[in-house]
Amino acid sequence: MTDTVGIAGGQILAFIERIEQIETEIAELNEGKKETFAEAKGEGFDVKILKEIIKLRKQDKDERDEHETVLDLYVRAIEEAEKAPAAKAA
Repeated sequence: MTDTVGIAGGQILAFIERIEQIETEIAELNEGKKETFAEAKGEGFDVKILKEIIKLRKQDKDERDEHETVLDLYVRAIEEAEKAPAAKAA
């Protein structure tokens, strides 16, 4: 009933098989990454910190500096806000 004239089924199948292979490779790499984090944790390293370092290393220096500046600003603002109610109560 359906006419497939002009549709390159073999080419579509080749793309799909390549994508499936890549997905398999990604899953294997993700498993390796998970195992590496588990190994690092077993050696006593903090996995959250390792992930943060990886994230920071992906940023350029200016981006890291901006992030640290804004983070520091927000933390200081929160600290000031927490002090304010205590000052009013006194």
